[in-house]
Amino acid sequence: MKDLSSWLQACPLVAILRGVKPEEVVDIGAALIETGIRIIEVPLNSPDPLTSIKNLAKRYGDQALIGAGTVVDCTMVKRICQAGAQLVVSPHACGDVVQKAKVLDMISIPGFATPTEAFAMIQAGADGLKLFPAEAFSPAVLKSLRAVLPSTMPVIPVGSINADNMDPWLEAGAAGFGLGGSIYKPGFTPQKVAKRARAVMRVIQPAVAAE
Repeated sequence: MKDLSSWLQACPLVAILRGVKPEEVVDIGAALIETGIRIIEVPLNSPDPLTSIKNLAKRYGDQALIGAGTVVDCTMVKRICQAGAQLVVSPHACGDVVQKAKVLDMISIPGFATPTEAFAMIQAGADGLKLFPAEAFSPAVLKSLRAVLPSTMPVIPVGSINADNMDPWLEAGAAGFGLGGSIYKPGFTPQKVAKRARAVMRVIQPAVAAE
């Protein structure tokens, strides 16, 4: 399995499919992969998320990093792994979830909101850090955090990120973004998902190439 930095270098976007259904997830996944997105997250508060994860992993596990989001305790980590996920994303800073994921050789991205939480998650073994909710912060906050966090630790803002506000975050040191409603909402067709994903990719690809 490639490490998180390798996946982010391929495409620094995490598509968050909150509310996706198992019967549509493979077609939605195809639309995302066709546009170049290579990290796909199914939040656990979606309908039958383990089946959706299993369907994605079976079809695209060799092309994309498939993960579970909104993982709030350790009890689900093993089941997520058994479904085929290789990525565990949490909205909060829970060292137990991070450590359980690492025992199972999974990539872990916990949420954080303070330097204390960030360093605690790094100590627990996190592969990346999710700045959440990003709308409560600013690129200036991220720039200050980047000055003290390890340079190799990816920080991924999540929350109200879209094609119009990514550039200041990238300039501040964001390694990528988690994108939910700006790419997918329940009821979106694969065609609509692809159209929205392409709009974001038009912004992110030149920005990444310029680094």
